[in-house]
Parts: sequence; structure tokens; C-alpha cells
Amino acid sequence: MNNIITISRQHGSGGREIGNLLAKKLSIPYYDNELIKIAAQESGFDEKHFREYDKAATNSFLYSLVRGMQYNPHHGAAVPSFDDSIYLAQASAIKKIAEHGPCVIIGRCADHVLSSFPELVKVFIYASHDFRVNRIMEHEGLDLKKAEDSIKKTDRRRQNYYFHHTDVKWGNMQSYNLCIDSSHCGIERAAEVIFEYLKK
Repeated sequence: MNNIITISRQHGSGGREIGNLLAKKLSIPYYDNELIKIAAQESGFDEKHFREYDKAATNSFLYSLVRGMQYNPHHGAAVPSFDDSIYLAQASAIKKIAEHGPCVIIGRCADHVLSSFPELVKVFIYASHDFRVNRIMEHEGLDLKKAEDSIKKTDRRRQNYYFHHTDVKWGNMQSYNLCIDSSHCGIERAAEVIFEYLKK
């Protein structure tokens, strides 16, 4: 199996854990926050800018529109904003990683960035609301209200971020090769399902 696997995921669905388990099963590299360090080294930008960009991505649809007016690679525009320059540096790092061979990459529009790679397998992990809330409460130590707010804000941020950079709706099942409900099959089984899919 020489696949490059990208995993997009709803907040609290266990996408990171599933990706990590899958990478171990396949004995291939796993990239999540490691991309920040690689992108910083490749671009010359300070690593802190990538970390700030990860944390500060907007929840506001209006702000997304303003940023889109500054620069959008699909519509053509004047000058990339600093945030967009960070995104482009990250996208470049993702391509270089994929060119080195099979790997698992979490989020960061990697499915879109690598869309021209014939060996790409795009996975979307989703789960029921209760499953996600309970996982966030357990793993992040939040109460019910804060866990629900975290889901709402994080998924909105991912949706806006993805659409701004791709012009494609985040989470649309037609954009992926495989969509898995982790609340139905569990984290370990979800990784096994992807593993079995790749063997076909």
C-alpha cells in the first residue's frame, strides 16, 4: 500500500487518535502538529506564527469574507495576507511530505492540497453529538456547556478555514473516499476499517 491518507474530522470525533493508530498499523509517518515545525523550517517563518495561526483561525463568517477579499487563490486577488502566506507555506510543506511517500496527514486542507496525487485517500471522521461532547468533557476536562461550545466554535472555524482556502464545503461526503461514524464503530475499529479499505 503506497497511499497518502488525509483525515478531516469533526471536533471530538477522535480523528487524531484514529489517524495515529492507522499510521502505526501501516508503519508510515503521522503528521499533525509536526507540520508546523516542518513548514517553519521550509519557509523561514518563525514557528510561533504557525502556532498562532492555528489558534487564531476565525469563528466569524464576516471575518472570513473580509479575508477572502484580501486574497483568495481561486478568485484571484491582489496581495496575500500574512495568514494566507502562512497557509501557502504550510501547503508547500504538505506537498513535500507527500512526495516522500506514504503517510497520514491530519487536517489543514491536506485533502485539497494533495488532490492531484493519484494515491491519495481522503477520509472524513464524524460522530454523534453526545459521543463528541462526552469525549471532550473527558479529555479536556470541560463541563457540558463548555464542551458543547467547543464543538460549535471549532467546527465553525474548520468550516470557514476550509471554504476560504478551497471554495469547497467542509464535511461534504462527496468530497471524500471514505466517511466513518466513530461513535458507531469506536476509535480502534475506525482505524481498522480504513486499514481494510486500503487493502482493496
